[in-house]
Amino acid sequence: MILVNGQRSDTVSALDRGLAYGDGVFRTLRTHAGQPLWWRDQYAKLATDCAALALACPDEAELLAEISRVAETGEGVVKIILTRGSGARGYASQQGQTCTRIVLAAPLPPHALPDAAVDVTARWCRLRLARQPRLAGIKHLNRLENVLARSEWDDPAIFEGLLCDDSGVVIGGVMSNLFWAKEGELFTPELSLCGVAGVARTRLLRAAMRRGIRARIERSLPDAILAADEVMICNSVIGVRRVARLDDVSWSPAGWTDTLKTALNDDLD
Repeated sequence: MILVNGQRSDTVSALDRGLAYGDGVFRTLRTHAGQPLWWRDQYAKLATDCAALALACPDEAELLAEISRVAETGEGVVKIILTRGSGARGYASQQGQTCTRIVLAAPLPPHALPDAAVDVTARWCRLRLARQPRLAGIKHLNRLENVLARSEWDDPAIFEGLLCDDSGVVIGGVMSNLFWAKEGELFTPELSLCGVAGVARTRLLRAAMRRGIRARIERSLPDAILAADEVMICNSVIGVRRVARLDDVSWSPAGWTDTLKTALNDDLD
């Protein structure tokens, strides 16, 4: 089911600014028995991203009710899309525009099912992310860089591509955030210039602090990842996966993936 502004529909106006300019934000989250997982974190991130773009965040109770309406009865995925709404042609937005709110559901994809492989293969992408501090960390609708990066491979054995910015600093995956471990410490890229700061990343950093694991947020080059003891990716749909192979480099398990998989759900709603 798809809801547009609370009504069953699969269409939006041709003048919608989300369609014309990518002017909006979105969240993708897992559901169980019609209820969203990690909801406090998901809604907080939606509110933060809305504030960064001066968008009115939907009422929490209204949004929860719509998620319950569309969600699969078992395990599933719900996507929330919020745009600035329809407006006149041109970049300038109008005062008092009504946002477009889209809530849609889908079955859990095969790669997120409980029996899906924990170990994955990744590659380095050729595309370089542009640095834009004004949009850094936000899950905004303009994801053309990710689309182009994902188009670089069609090998089904490759699960994810890793991205650097235009200065060569590692940022994360096409659809995921990145962690790596080295000599008892956990690392994740610094995202103040570009990239998306996902909810799974936030939860893992919080869990690391709670468990006494030293976690560093750093600007690192690819060599730091290649020298790691273990490399992992995460997002709200797949959870934590171990990168067993990255191009020609491979790693044996070092125990970190299991630890982070458990830590991710330390404080379920």
